[in-house]
Amino acid sequence: MSEMLLDHIGDAHTIIIAGHINPDGDCIGSCLGVYNYLTKKLPDVDIRVHLNTIPTIFNFLKGADTITPANEKDDTVHDLFIALDCGDLKRLGPSAGLFKNAKRTICIDHHLSNSAFADFNYVFPDASSTCELICDLIPEEDITFEIAECLYTGMVHDTGVFQYSCTSSKTMNVAGMLMDKGIDYPGIVDRTYFSKTFDQNRILGQALLNAKLYADGDCIASVITQKEMRAYNVSTRHLEGIVAQLRCTKGVEVAIFCYETESGSYRVSTRASGDVNLALLAQGYGGGGHAKAAGFFVTGDPWEAIEGIVKKVEDELALIRAKNG
Repeated sequence: MSEMLLDHIGDAHTIIIAGHINPDGDCIGSCLGVYNYLTKKLPDVDIRVHLNTIPTIFNFLKGADTITPANEKDDTVHDLFIALDCGDLKRLGPSAGLFKNAKRTICIDHHLSNSAFADFNYVFPDASSTCELICDLIPEEDITFEIAECLYTGMVHDTGVFQYSCTSSKTMNVAGMLMDKGIDYPGIVDRTYFSKTFDQNRILGQALLNAKLYADGDCIASVITQKEMRAYNVSTRHLEGIVAQLRCTKGVEVAIFCYETESGSYRVSTRASGDVNLALLAQGYGGGGHAKAAGFFVTGDPWEAIEGIVKKVEDELALIRAKNG
């Protein structure tokens, strides 16, 4: 552990912390973990967190009530911008303007597709999560109960409760250190990862009913429309976890989940249980992510788009299998 993060703050008097649009547990946890660390170490510095509206399940994290959405018309020049869990500038959404105007920028991330877009980039794709990387950058003795809650929550979500292949022995050691801070780790897992509302379970059921198998069972895909979301009284933020459930289907190498956005385009989430590199697949569609989990957007008929995605997966699987004999 080191004070590497603090060393890079320098004499900054105004700091913006932000992550990717539609923030997930790792994005929220890393942003709030860094926020709580810096506000304690630098009480006289103006530090703000800009994120889109976060799911209410994360409201228990210290600092969640201070989060505000960025105003894309805001042209303020801040001393420092810290981008967390974000692979490129466009993924910052309305915060991108503040990033461009900042005097100095830092990016801490674990996405394979990261474009190294900041002045200082601390990017390690092999890490389980950005929250794990934060633990490399601040001293263990400075990780308070509240910071540990934030970082553990992020690690839980990006590792699928430590079951994804991105989980390493280091990941478990870091998680153990956070657990030793006295956090309610079973409670965090239950209330932020497993607990679902009745309507969330119903929309999951609809997604499973809509699902189709492709490529002789190597791929599974499903689509949820805005009409279906309205029928079940849910929004896009209630769909987290559906693609992971699809991935659990026996024999499936790649799961593809598409949901319609308010603009009419479709957000595509993909998960792999085999050797397919989804980050490369997503980059071909202007998206990004990790080898085992990536996302992007498509327009038009989603089922037609899925057929094109499946074809690319089939081609990669054929190459992998030919190489492996």
